[in-house]
Amino acid sequence: MAGAIAASADGFLDRLKAGRLPASASAVTLDQAGMTVRDLAALFESQLISRRLDLEARRLGAEKRGFYSIGSSGHEGNAAVARTFRVDDMAFLHYRSGAFYIERAAKVPGETPVWNMALSFVASSEDPISGGRHKVIGSKPLFIPPQTSTIASHLPKAMGTAFSIALARTQKKHDAELPHDSVVLCSFGDASANHSTAVGAINAAAHTGYRGLPLPLVFICEDNGIGISVKTPEGWIAANYGNRPGLRYIYGDARDPVDAMRAAREAERCARGSRKPVFLHLRTVRLMGHAGSDLESGYRDRAEIDSEADQDPLLHGARRLIETGAMSLEDIEALYTDISGRVRRAMELATTRPKLTSASAVTQSLTPPHRPRRSLRPGRLQPKAPDETRAKSEPQHMSRLISLALAEQMERDANVVVFGEDVGKKGGVYGASVKLQPKFGPARVFDSILDEQSILGMGIGLAHNGFLPVPEIQFLAYVHNAEDQLRGEAASLSFFSKGQYANSMVVRIAGLAYQKGFGGHFHNDNSVAVFRDIPGIVLACPSSGAEAVKMMREAFRLAREEGRVVVFLEPIALYGTKDLHDDGDGKMTAVFNDIEGSAAFDTINAIGDGEDLAIITYGNGTYLSQRASKTLAQNGVKVRIIDLRWLTPLPIDSMIDALGPCKNVLIVDECRKTGSPSEEIITAFSDRNLTLNISRVTGLDTFIPLGPAANEVLVSENNIVEAAMALTCAAKKKAAE
Repeated sequence: MAGAIAASADGFLDRLKAGRLPASASAVTLDQAGMTVRDLAALFESQLISRRLDLEARRLGAEKRGFYSIGSSGHEGNAAVARTFRVDDMAFLHYRSGAFYIERAAKVPGETPVWNMALSFVASSEDPISGGRHKVIGSKPLFIPPQTSTIASHLPKAMGTAFSIALARTQKKHDAELPHDSVVLCSFGDASANHSTAVGAINAAAHTGYRGLPLPLVFICEDNGIGISVKTPEGWIAANYGNRPGLRYIYGDARDPVDAMRAAREAERCARGSRKPVFLHLRTVRLMGHAGSDLESGYRDRAEIDSEADQDPLLHGARRLIETGAMSLEDIEALYTDISGRVRRAMELATTRPKLTSASAVTQSLTPPHRPRRSLRPGRLQPKAPDETRAKSEPQHMSRLISLALAEQMERDANVVVFGEDVGKKGGVYGASVKLQPKFGPARVFDSILDEQSILGMGIGLAHNGFLPVPEIQFLAYVHNAEDQLRGEAASLSFFSKGQYANSMVVRIAGLAYQKGFGGHFHNDNSVAVFRDIPGIVLACPSSGAEAVKMMREAFRLAREEGRVVVFLEPIALYGTKDLHDDGDGKMTAVFNDIEGSAAFDTINAIGDGEDLAIITYGNGTYLSQRASKTLAQNGVKVRIIDLRWLTPLPIDSMIDALGPCKNVLIVDECRKTGSPSEEIITAFSDRNLTLNISRVTGLDTFIPLGPAANEVLVSENNIVEAAMALTCAAKKKAAE
C-alpha cells in the first residue's frame, strides 16, 4: 500500500496512464535548442530518477526512517542546465537541484548519484559529501560545493568565485582550482530573489558587468511562483531583473526540457563566450508542497494544486519523447517502473548503513584537515613599487606595522589578495593597507563596493579558486550586516563537506572601542560575541604593533596550511598609539625588521612576572593594564599580565599555565559584560576546579555614546587599579583570618 501511495503521490503516473499530457509550453524545436533525441532521453531519465528519490525520501520520512523531505519535484528542468555546462563549471546549488546533480554525475564515469543521494537522505555517515551531517547536494569531483537550506546566502560567494576566475586569468595564475575558461553557476528560488543577500550579490555582479569587467557567472532563478505559502506576484522577477544594466536577462520555460536547454545554451554562450554575468530566469512548478511536513491544501485550493501538477516537467518531457517517436506511453511507464525499483532498493539498503554515533565523529570536520604544505609562488612587485627599506628599519605604530606585515605576506605568496572598502588608493581609513596597491598593483589590492555581504562573499569565492583572500570590514559594527557569510557559509563549509572543501581566509576588521573624535556605537563597537558563537572560526586580537605582526604571520599560516577562517580584529584606538607611560617613550612602537618569528596559535603573551596579581586581558585592555600596573607597583602590588592574543578558541591551557603562583586573578575585558570572553574564562576556571580569587572589570551592557560620555561605560585605567587593589586587599585580609 505504501508503495502505491508513493508511486502516485505526485500524480505523474496517473496522468501518464490516462494520457493527460500538457499542451506544448514552447514552440522551440530540438534543432533550435541544439538538442538531439538522445539528449532528451538522457534528461528525462535524470528527471525520473530525481522524482523517484523525492518520493522514496518522503516514504521513509513517513516511516520515521528518513530525515529530509525538501525535494526537487517540479524543478527537474534544471537537468538541462547541467547537461549544457561543463563538469568543471563550479555550481552553487539550492536544495531543489536533485536532477541537476544526477545529470552532471552522469558525465563522470564511476559516479553513483542514486546511491549517494540515498545515503544523504537517511543521514548515513557513508554519505560521500557530508558524512551524514546534513542532506546536502554536493560533490568534490563534480565541482559542487555543498549548500544547506540556503536562502540566497550562497549568491555572494558565487559572485566571488566568478570574479576569481577572471582574476586568475588576468594574473596567469596556474595553480587555480578552476580552469580559466570556466563559468560559475548559482541557483535559487523566486522567493529567495527578494532576500537582501540576493539583491546585494546580484547588484555586485551587475556593478561589475556595468564596469566592463569580466564575470563569467550565471544566476539561475528557478521561479515556481511561491515561497512556502507566500506567492510571488506574477511578472515580478522579470520586471525586477529583466532590464538591469550590466546583467544579461534570459528567460526559459523549464517545465519543457527543450526550452530549458535552449535558454541554458544561450546563457552558456554569454557567460563563457562574452564573460558577462547572466540572470537565467527559469519557469518551474512546485509539486507536493514545500516539504514533507507542509500541508499545501491549507493555503492553496485544489484547482490550483491540480493545475500545477498538470504542468509537471515529467509530463512535458514524456510528450516531447512521444512526439519525436523515441518512446511510447508504454515505454515511459516501463522506464518509470524500472527506475522506481532501482531507487527503492538503493534507499532501503541505505537505511541499513551506519550513522554518526559520537560527538567526536560529528565535530571531526569542524576544522579542515591539514593540507600538504605547498611551495609558495612569490608575488611580483610593480615596476615602480615604493621602497620600504627605511620604513622597516624605523619604529612604527600598529597600523603601519600591519601594512608592512601584509606586504610581507604578499611578497611571499602571490595568492594573497587584499580588498575591501577604501583599501586601494586610500590605503585604508586608518592607513593599515597603505602603499600596498602601488607595490602590488590593482589586481591584488582593490576597492570593493560598499556591501559587507559582497566583501565576505568575494573572500569565500576567491578561496574556492586557490587564492588566499584578505577581505577588510571597515568597522566591527558593519560585520553584523553580513555575519551569516561567516557563520552560515565560510565556517560551515568544512563541516558539511567532511573537510573536502575549506575557506582559507584572513578577515581583517577594524574595531573595538576607545576611539576618540569619531565616536558612537558604529565606530566604537566593543562586542565580539558574534564571532565566539561560530564553530571552527579563529578570532585573533593583537595588543600592540609587534604582536600584530607576529600574530598576522600565524594567521596566514593557519589559513594557508590548515584551511582556517581567521578573523583578525585590530583595535582602532591602538593603530596610531606610540607611547605607553610617558610622552615620547615609544613603547607601543616597534621596528619591523626586529620582529622575529610568529605568535603561535593557542599561546599567550606574558608581560611581567609579578606574583601578587595576574591580569588576564587582550587588545586595548592590555594597553590599559600595562599603564595600571605602574600605579599598582607603586602601591606594592606586583603584576603579571596575560595577554590572550586568541579569543576564539581561548588558549585556556596556556592561560592557566601562565598564572604561575598567582592566586589573585583580575580579568580585564573591554567588551560588554554579557557575552564577553570573561564569561568563558571564569567558566573555564570553574570547570577546572581551580582555587582562585577572581574578579573582573568589563564594559557595561550598552551601546557606546558619542564624546566623553563613552568613558563612563568603558573599562578605564582607574577601574583596573581600583579592582586590583580591592581584590588583593580582600585576599590579604582573608589570609590573615
